[in-house]
Amino acid sequence: MAPLTSRIDLATSPVRDLNAKLHTGSVEAVEVLNPQGKHAVAVGLHHPVTVDIRGHVGYYCAGMNDGGTVTVHGSAGTGLAENMMSGTVRVTGDASQSAGATAHGGLIVIEGSASMRCGISMKGVDIVVGGDIGPMSAFMAQAGRLVVCGDAGEALGDSIYEARLYVRGQVASLGADCVEKEMRPEHLAEVGELLASAGLAHDPSEFRRYGSARTLYHFAAGNSAAY
Repeated sequence: MAPLTSRIDLATSPVRDLNAKLHTGSVEAVEVLNPQGKHAVAVGLHHPVTVDIRGHVGYYCAGMNDGGTVTVHGSAGTGLAENMMSGTVRVTGDASQSAGATAHGGLIVIEGSASMRCGISMKGVDIVVGGDIGPMSAFMAQAGRLVVCGDAGEALGDSIYEARLYVRGQVASLGADCVEKEMRPEHLAEVGELLASAGLAHDPSEFRRYGSARTLYHFAAGNSAAY
């Protein structure tokens, strides 16, 4: 019978072998040593496996995660948890651009800051960022919640649909069709629950809410050409 826990050193084993092992469902927990910025670490998980990555990772770590619990004890490159379906992905450092892109569900926690396009086209995922986020974050965000404990860059929520954005710090500018909205009791409770899930202790009343003005939903006759 295969062991329920495992340790894999990426200094001596290829990422392909690591991912193949994670896909078998034969282990409950894996500790990954010496990732050294390698790409596509722990992608395509579809079992409730716990993965602790001891160091920095490159592109697309934990992409397409569906049920795994992945912790990067370091920082992550582009496309962290892209197209994630469920589970939890946590980064103790910073994340590069497009963290959580197109993700459908689950929870992403970035304890540091995230670069531009954080949550681009998010489709139901919850993202909590302990620091700042870069420009064009939540672009075309369709559903889910993005909580930012620091500042947000330019064009936040450009062309947003029905995702809910909460920012504690300053917002450089809002994108097309994104407006500030009232923080009602249910939103304060929502922020509190997400902060608790992320292990952060900020006061929900310090956050402001942003979302869609819904002016881009329908075709406007004035935008059509005369034929």
